[in-house]
Amino acid sequence: MPLLPKLERFLGRFAIPNLSLYLVIGQVFVLLSALLGLLDLGNFLFVPELARQGEWWRLFTMVFMPPPPGLFGYALVAFAWYMFFLMGGALEGYWGEFRFNLFLLTGYLLTIGVAFLTPYSPTTNLFIAGSVFLAFAWLNPEFELALFFILPVRIKWLALVTWLMFAYQFFRGGWPLRFQILASVGNFLLFFSRDIVQTMRHRKRSMAGQARRFASEAAGPEARHRCRVCGKTDLTNPELDFRYCSKCAGDECYCPEHIFAHEHVTASSEAAQK
Repeated sequence: MPLLPKLERFLGRFAIPNLSLYLVIGQVFVLLSALLGLLDLGNFLFVPELARQGEWWRLFTMVFMPPPPGLFGYALVAFAWYMFFLMGGALEGYWGEFRFNLFLLTGYLLTIGVAFLTPYSPTTNLFIAGSVFLAFAWLNPEFELALFFILPVRIKWLALVTWLMFAYQFFRGGWPLRFQILASVGNFLLFFSRDIVQTMRHRKRSMAGQARRFASEAAGPEARHRCRVCGKTDLTNPELDFRYCSKCAGDECYCPEHIFAHEHVTASSEAAQK
């Protein structure tokens, strides 16, 4: 993003440090309040039509919507919070406060924007959190994560599973889900498309270099001495003593059989041959 340094110079002072921590704290508060019957989580979903009718707070409460419990109950929610805090803090440390804030903000704005294409469908922050995970995995592919604090696995494989799940949900889900996935992926590509292109070019050059090395190894070592007349080399005939003729123009090599029985190469004949 070429404009990023300029934006950071003018707007960097407005960046919120430890933003991922504040979002997690807000979601913890909302979930505990909902469990105590003080809040209705339904009011934290963003529904464009309801926001248009006056429930404007949904534009802001959406970011504090806690993740769904899922199969493993609230243990999964706690793990999701831990991962978001861990990866968000790592991204903020790598990028700086402003760029991490901008990454979350663009993901939020894209999600809100595409939500108006299906105004009666609820929208959550789930895929915004997914883009944070994909960003962390791209920057730290070899990072080893203890899944559920037990099973060690490299995060690049979890990212691959996430991409496959996104693809499956995109083709099997409805348009509201598809738009949320596109917003998340669009946010990721907006920040990483340049890195992806450079990585692909580097890998292409590396593969080409490896192919040249393999071809060179397959062809075998190159001969140091080759007789100009018969073509024998120090590889095909290592027992021969190859010598160079001082009367020939250029650096001409001959085997013992032809060192004294050959037509001398002159400068004019060498130039004509070339």
